[in-house]
Amino acid sequence: MTARTLPVVNRLLTPVLISGCIILMVGFSIRASFGVFQLPIANEFGWPRAEFSLAIAIQNLAWGIGQPIFGAIADRFGDRKAIVMGVICYAAGLVLSSFATTPGAHQLLEILVGFGIAGMGFGVILAVVGRAASDENRSMTLGIATAAGSLGQVFGAPAAEFLLGFYSWQEVFLIFAGIVGLALFALPMMRAPVATKAELEETFSEILGKAFRDPSYGLIFVGFFSCGYQLAFVTAHFPALVTEMSGPILPGSILHTMGITTTAALGAVSISLIGLANIAGTLYAGYLGKRYSRKYLLAGIYMGRTLIAAAFIAFPITPLTVVTFSIGMGSLWLATVPLTSGLVAHIYGLRYMGTLYGLVFFSHQLGSFLGVWLGGTLYDSTGSYVTVWWIGVGVGLLSAIVHLPIREVPLKLREV
Repeated sequence: MTARTLPVVNRLLTPVLISGCIILMVGFSIRASFGVFQLPIANEFGWPRAEFSLAIAIQNLAWGIGQPIFGAIADRFGDRKAIVMGVICYAAGLVLSSFATTPGAHQLLEILVGFGIAGMGFGVILAVVGRAASDENRSMTLGIATAAGSLGQVFGAPAAEFLLGFYSWQEVFLIFAGIVGLALFALPMMRAPVATKAELEETFSEILGKAFRDPSYGLIFVGFFSCGYQLAFVTAHFPALVTEMSGPILPGSILHTMGITTTAALGAVSISLIGLANIAGTLYAGYLGKRYSRKYLLAGIYMGRTLIAAAFIAFPITPLTVVTFSIGMGSLWLATVPLTSGLVAHIYGLRYMGTLYGLVFFSHQLGSFLGVWLGGTLYDSTGSYVTVWWIGVGVGLLSAIVHLPIREVPLKLREV
């Protein structure tokens, strides 16, 4: 029986979902740790903050460019081939980066890492698990897979911080490259049907043309921009922001009692807290996505992010506000992903979901590039993250607004 004729299984937990979760956990745990390396690398070579920030920004942009490419490879030639290519790019980028000693070399090699993340990321994996799920379970399945990425984030940044206590950053990169390779062991279970019979009759160019002519697809594209801006900026710069701007952790406080005695440690733990809170938030978003309008849920999530971010920067930054922000923002962190991918699948079908979601995800990564790059550039010029933070508040508000006019009706029903 080939991957094209496999039946959809009407149960929530399937081998495809489990293997997809494993691959996402591995890829995102390492991807979420890059902010922890910013200060060690910059301090070793005496680079301005903008140099390493640009490297991470390029990584995010390459991820965005690579996502529709890997999605198209998966749609045309097979999901597992796309994933293998992603693992090779990811591991090679990490290994080569460990030998890089100039900003230009780091920035160039982050293209490989970004392509690797794309091959192991949401565009490919969510398309596979979405096709393997029944209509009844699809929204929750996408939520579980997305939450798996957050579970990786829970461990990624603290693991990097822990390893840096014993190894150089170069050695940690090599360790992470080996861990990426372990994702290949999950591939045998990644077997899912391509689509329904009706969707198989549509050509690649036909469905892309219909999507590009649909104003709703453009609105989804624009709306996902702020998600990338906010997430990438926080992932890359929040540990450094907390290290430098947070008030001290007082002896006898709960955090101090838990062994978090420095603001650097708090910065790493904050990324973990965001990932931990997002597990619950993303699962709940997947649950709600089956029952309520996805576009209104997305508008509410972006508005919630906007209010939380504005409140955080408007008040003095303390260990308590860092923890509160991490939990609040974390509950909304990747909740947009199962809803956005589900919205694309609902309107445009499953056959070319990898490509269509990959193109939307490119907008996400344009926002990621801008958030990371502006974070480093404006920090070097102003000595503060405040301006770039308020820009993120503004784009979050824009995303909340642009989701409202989306026409949440399948294209095939509009054509009847």
